[in-house]
Amino acid sequence: MRIGLDMMGGDYAPVEAVKGVKLFLDTVAADAHLVLIGDEAALAPLLSEAQLDQSKYSVVHSSQVIGMNEHPTKALKEKQHSSISIGFHLLQSGKIDAFISAGNTGAMMVGTFYSIKAIEGVQRPTISTPVPRLDGSLGLLLDVGINADCKAENLLQFAILGSLYSRHILNVSNPTVGLLNIGEEEGKGNLLAQATYPLLKEHPELNFIGNVEGRDVLTGKADVIVCEGFTGNVVLKMAESLHDIAVQRNINDEYMDRFNFQSYGGTPVLGVSKPVIIGHGISKDTAFKNMIVLAQQMIETKLLEKIRESFVK
Repeated sequence: MRIGLDMMGGDYAPVEAVKGVKLFLDTVAADAHLVLIGDEAALAPLLSEAQLDQSKYSVVHSSQVIGMNEHPTKALKEKQHSSISIGFHLLQSGKIDAFISAGNTGAMMVGTFYSIKAIEGVQRPTISTPVPRLDGSLGLLLDVGINADCKAENLLQFAILGSLYSRHILNVSNPTVGLLNIGEEEGKGNLLAQATYPLLKEHPELNFIGNVEGRDVLTGKADVIVCEGFTGNVVLKMAESLHDIAVQRNINDEYMDRFNFQSYGGTPVLGVSKPVIIGHGISKDTAFKNMIVLAQQMIETKLLEKIRESFVK
């Protein structure tokens, strides 16, 4: 497998990206060749210092970088020699099997939708976040930001995508699905929640357990929790703040440490035809390493093939 990594994307790139590559190659046993996309002049001394096994990676030069604050569509059009643009070209042409970047999120989303497209039958691809639970396991919350306004059919598809991800990546054999709502009873919530409930309840391949409330997100009541991206993003940002507060107050707690996004790396765009993983702009070495691990898992488990099969059915 060939995994492409944008070495110029993120506030601490390329230094932390190179450190992440080293951490992956030193600690993870994998039959993966890393394709490092970035400015050769900037990467050469860092790669030399890292003393990496040169058989495990290759460098593809990019002469441009898309900045964090640039307009996504305009930047991709005008900067075709940027690391993000080149990464999507390599992915689209089959020269890499997955693409990872902690760069401009908007450019990553636009590049995804315009270069590799959605899997047939998927109305709207989605992004998710792992949810650390008290028993040490991980749940999944989706959508968490790219679909602020949704229809009930969108949430149904998010539930299917989330269930497949939970089963094959998080190793939950029969993941339960909950609909995030303001009450447990059927019929609660706004028009979207009321319209979504019967679709989830009647779908034969979903292990739907009903509505779950905000207090249930971290408890493990449901393995997959579904909502529209507006609510999901609010929950995600609040969860991230819990870790920030714990750090600021010098609270040393194993559970609170699991809210550190570095532990999970990035989030995959679920529902598109090839693996694309988007990292946080402030990603450091551990996050980069974990993004590569996630790409490896998605390829090895043939997750996207399983998603295609599910939507064909």
